[in-house]
Amino acid sequence: MIADIEGPRPAGASHGRVLRPHPVLVLLAAVSLSGCANAPLTRGGSLSSYDDMAPSDGVLAKSLVRVSKDDVLAARTVRLMPAGFSKAASPTLSQEQRTLVANAVNRALCIGLSERFRVVGPDQPADLTTRVLVTQAAPTNEVAAGASKVVSVVPAALGVPAPIPRLPIGLGTLSLEAEAQDRTGRQQAAMIWARGANSFTNSPTVSSAGDAYDLAGAFAGDFSRLLVTGESPFGKAPSLPSFDGIGSSLGGKPKYEACEAFGRDPGVVGMVARGLGAPPEWSDKGAPATSQ
Repeated sequence: MIADIEGPRPAGASHGRVLRPHPVLVLLAAVSLSGCANAPLTRGGSLSSYDDMAPSDGVLAKSLVRVSKDDVLAARTVRLMPAGFSKAASPTLSQEQRTLVANAVNRALCIGLSERFRVVGPDQPADLTTRVLVTQAAPTNEVAAGASKVVSVVPAALGVPAPIPRLPIGLGTLSLEAEAQDRTGRQQAAMIWARGANSFTNSPTVSSAGDAYDLAGAFAGDFSRLLVTGESPFGKAPSLPSFDGIGSSLGGKPKYEACEAFGRDPGVVGMVARGLGAPPEWSDKGAPATSQ
């Protein structure tokens, strides 16, 4: 409960006490006001064209977008080329962490595109082919993330049934560029996207790849919606996923076999691990090993 501290009585008051918030809560509230990392819109040179891209920002994400709506909506099949990292994207993340983040993009994008498209394997022809490149991934400060998780127990210790915002220190970011090409190789949609972790919606995990991994799903949701609707995903009410999408996001079998190439979502196990601050490397098995 909020500390009940005796304070100066208002003029004319003969009894009663003034309730003041605990100093720790005041400090955390003040610090959290600036709790959002700034991510740059970075070009990686992988898009076939950067022409006619227009700003289209969301509440949390920044982006440049171009889409040929009629051509995209006419498409019925899609194949995903596995996402990768540019050489300069994040020298501090290990190869294993970069692989984990890229696969998280692939898996979430495959699930999102399954809402309208039939997803086929990378060796099959398709109306659209997607290509994604991570252009920048600022690491999460593991010490700060751990401190945030420890600080989150303050409300319980004080008996206050209210969440404590994450400390706005050492927040990670993620920037990507992506496009969808038709059968002739012509670009039909493109997006340059950037978003930083914040103190309120991104749970801290003790991993330098924690925020990049978390933001990978946010990007995949935005880019898949661009292709599913043929319009910018920003500035509109969110749409509810299908039962197939919900099941796949909870670790169930994906709607299309091609998505199995990226492994199953950690589901409930991943949610619990994230809630405890455990690194995503512990709960996400990644893509299945391919036979040689």
